[in-house]
Amino acid sequence: MYLQMTNIYVIFFVFKVLFFHFVCDGAGVVLGSVFGMLLRYIPDLSPNALMLISFPGDILMRMLKMLILPLIISSLITGLAGLDARSSGRMGSRAMVYYMSTTIIAAVLGVILVLGIHPGNPKFKTQVSTASKDQEVSSLDAFLDLIRNLFPENLVQACFQQVQTVIKTVSVPVQNRTEPMTVSQKKLEFKWGMNVLGLIGFFITFGLCMGKMGDRGKVMSEFFNILNEIIMKMVSMIMWYSPVGIASLICGKIAAIGDLEVVAQQLGMYMVTVMVGLVIHGGLILPLIFFGVTRRNPFTFYSGIFQAWITALGTASSAGTLPVTFRCLEENLKIDKRVTRFVLPIGATINMDGTALYEAVAAIFIAQMNGIELDAGQIVTVSMTATLASVGAASIPSAGLVTMLLILTAVGLPTQDISLLIAVDWLLDRMRTSINVVGDSFGAGIVYFLSQDELMTVKIYGHRVHDDVKSHKR
Repeated sequence: MYLQMTNIYVIFFVFKVLFFHFVCDGAGVVLGSVFGMLLRYIPDLSPNALMLISFPGDILMRMLKMLILPLIISSLITGLAGLDARSSGRMGSRAMVYYMSTTIIAAVLGVILVLGIHPGNPKFKTQVSTASKDQEVSSLDAFLDLIRNLFPENLVQACFQQVQTVIKTVSVPVQNRTEPMTVSQKKLEFKWGMNVLGLIGFFITFGLCMGKMGDRGKVMSEFFNILNEIIMKMVSMIMWYSPVGIASLICGKIAAIGDLEVVAQQLGMYMVTVMVGLVIHGGLILPLIFFGVTRRNPFTFYSGIFQAWITALGTASSAGTLPVTFRCLEENLKIDKRVTRFVLPIGATINMDGTALYEAVAAIFIAQMNGIELDAGQIVTVSMTATLASVGAASIPSAGLVTMLLILTAVGLPTQDISLLIAVDWLLDRMRTSINVVGDSFGAGIVYFLSQDELMTVKIYGHRVHDDVKSHKR
């Protein structure tokens, strides 16, 4: 009887995954693309019509972003409170080794592909108008901003603002001159956007300190555990709406593009280079790393995270996809919550494989368009800067274009040529974000496999260890 019920449960689970995740979400992508192409044949499509087409997708993005803050807080605190300092240190070390290794591999792969395919054509630059950019960008300033944001001066402000160095032109009076002289000065300003890095740093410390309190911290631990479960139930509700929202987002983006055919012809080889790199990294390198470490079928793992991959493809935000990634790994793949709650928020902030590959390709592509031959040292600089810049990239749509300025400045390339890439960034942004999410998920699976001994010996305030860990070890 028990065996029959188990078989029925397995059949129901497989049917749910195949029908809802693959059919519904996949249909949302296909229908959104088809209707978006059809809408392009409607002459003079008004901005109001485009706004209404994208409106359901905007609601999906708002609902997912609404859950980011409580999810990061509850997941990090409960995950770290359930681990001792040694276990969390080992788990964090494994995650960081994986993150840095895969990001470097992605950047090197992008450099190899762009040098081999050579998509940059100097004639192309004259075919597209470029926008001037008068703001100088310093790699040192960006690095210092990264450290500043890691230690926010106001935790409440970090929920909606982050610090950034900007260059302002100010007038300075000069003796013996009637007109003041204009000079550029660096200033720190707060820009809108959640400071995820600062929040993660604070709540990692909070969770570790709470874990050291033993039984006295049990009440707080239970509170955040319940909060995390409530958020995940809300995510489950939102996921029934996700196919409609994803279809709306893709449809609105495709319908809003001006000269899609012309842009595709001009930037075709550049897009092919980035896409080939992302497919190789996400479809070959990451599964091989996963299989080499765990000896498990990576395609089974892929089926469990399919919904997170589709959501990232539609929203172009790894932070916005974070609630869905939690749900896929914990419910579909049965990965220990202490691993996902610790690894995923950090990965969504610093593990950007797709972004590193894209930035390496884009930087050398701009050099090729300008007829600039990069030497070996400059190519190594592009690879390393792309790796470090991807760590500082915000987990929001089109954040890669901002960090691209650091790479171009590091090797002396014209920063104004970034405007050439904006026309196709909407598509490449979605693809690289989906690879970022896949990389985070594989990382959680690898860290879970390597950390099973610690997870079996650590108990959460006297509660028994998860049954899935015990059964997995058998």
